[in-house]
Amino acid sequence: MDPTAPRPEIALSWRRSRMSGLTPRAPRIQVDADAVDRGSRLAAAARPVLAELAEQLGDAAYCVVLADRGSRIVAPTVGARGLRARLERLGVVSGGVFLEETTGTNSIATVYEVRRGLAVRGEEHYLEPFRRFSCYGHPITHPVTRRLEGVLDITCLTRDDSPLLGPFLARAARDVEERLLRGARAAERGMLTAFRTAAAGRRGRPVLVLGEDVVLANPAAVELLDPVDHIRLRTLATGLPGERRRSEATVELSSGRTVAVRFRAVEAGAGGVLFEFDETGPAGARTAPRQGSGSVAGSGSVVCSGAASASGTGSGAASGVRKAPAAPVYIGGAPGTGRTTAARSLAGDAGVRTIVLDCVRAAGAGAAEWQDALGSAAAGAPALLLVEDVQLLPDGCAVRLLRLLAEPVADSGPSIVLTGPPLAELSGYPAVLAARCPTRWELPRLRDRAEELPGLVRTMLIGLGADDRLRFSPAALASLAGHPWPGDLHELHTVVRTALGRRTTGDITPRDLPEGYRVSPRLRGMTPLERAEHDTITAALRAYGGNKLRTAQRLGISRTTLYSRMRTLGITL
Repeated sequence: MDPTAPRPEIALSWRRSRMSGLTPRAPRIQVDADAVDRGSRLAAAARPVLAELAEQLGDAAYCVVLADRGSRIVAPTVGARGLRARLERLGVVSGGVFLEETTGTNSIATVYEVRRGLAVRGEEHYLEPFRRFSCYGHPITHPVTRRLEGVLDITCLTRDDSPLLGPFLARAARDVEERLLRGARAAERGMLTAFRTAAAGRRGRPVLVLGEDVVLANPAAVELLDPVDHIRLRTLATGLPGERRRSEATVELSSGRTVAVRFRAVEAGAGGVLFEFDETGPAGARTAPRQGSGSVAGSGSVVCSGAASASGTGSGAASGVRKAPAAPVYIGGAPGTGRTTAARSLAGDAGVRTIVLDCVRAAGAGAAEWQDALGSAAAGAPALLLVEDVQLLPDGCAVRLLRLLAEPVADSGPSIVLTGPPLAELSGYPAVLAARCPTRWELPRLRDRAEELPGLVRTMLIGLGADDRLRFSPAALASLAGHPWPGDLHELHTVVRTALGRRTTGDITPRDLPEGYRVSPRLRGMTPLERAEHDTITAALRAYGGNKLRTAQRLGISRTTLYSRMRTLGITL
């Protein structure tokens, strides 16, 4: 092995820094002191530890730096005054963001990236101005949630480096973690006290407390709220003003009920938000689809939103339909949105068998055979004739199907359901076929049906034979609700099956989900435009292997704009 070769973790960090477009002589350190949360749990837990470190170090030529879960420096640098001044001139100040795309390889940015303790010595730094220093960084992980809370760093001039700095810093990081644990226990006690006080004063009325990792609800709140409502309430309480600490709103729940809600932050240091509800509209006052169901509005060509429960996982009925349709139906949607399940639900409700004709076969060498099968189905006993993916039909087969659709519906003949892409994507004969169907359903993408996730997941668990006591926790559902779901229901089914393989009873938490689905909560509140922007940037980054310079060029924006949008949208590729 070449003794001069960089360590693998350092070489990989340099590669990531280069791919971001950063050059060793041109740091892009960003400083926003106003973005620092000095009242955070991390800051409170670290404050006495930093004070003790300052006393232990005295006038020794070392400095200790604390960064938060966004790799932003949250506290003034602790240590020797002369060294502090040199570091501050390099951007090591409160509010400075130390990510590899802005500061390259160092023991804050790289530890934040790899989530483990690391030393970066002298020439191992990517930025030239930092190469006179050696530094050690250690992640601070919350003992309960196992989430990264921040990074603790100790820095010195290279000549003052010591192998004892690593263990020294790791012990300090553990002290911060222990204080986080004690703070979490105190927070839970504070939330429990607030919940009990509110529930005692509102007997029989819904009361809920949502903490970062705690949910407390009385029986009335359990009856009123679905876990997906917790997502909406968390979003509602985001940014609750600290000085006022109270607010009111009217919220429409996933059940269709409208409720008035008063909410306030639990007392300082406890964390969490207390919600108290008063219903303003009777249940069912407004018709709204429940999870996993849909409704056909009107009698003509109206879209049925969310008619399918889960592809291949359950029966999933379309509400209001109790017999096979008398006129042809077109069910459109992207692959994976549940077109087949929605069609089969009609046959299941009517108690008739389903005959499936897949247009993929007709698109090959089997056009004549396909037309024969169509003729046989049309002349057979009552059934539901399901024609899948009509956009793939050759013209000859499409003409034959058009003739069948034009024939009067006989009591003894089959009901016909066609499936294919969204109506806007049809052209030629497939568009004519869809137009011949008086009833047309359009199934939305899963990303636009977040309120249906609990019902979809429950249906999938049942279809997979899960224990009745197994459920997805609100936190896990919140993580799923933030995912863009390019594979729609098929992708969700894969995630549910994977989680079921990891836990067979109790609560499935975010830790049981595949790692790529533990999504930042910021994605939950995205508008459709922001989701589209998120998907566009993510696709471009993957196309260029994470190279942010080429990604920015491809998108026609500056690197600074790209970094800003990535942080805003929670993109971490």
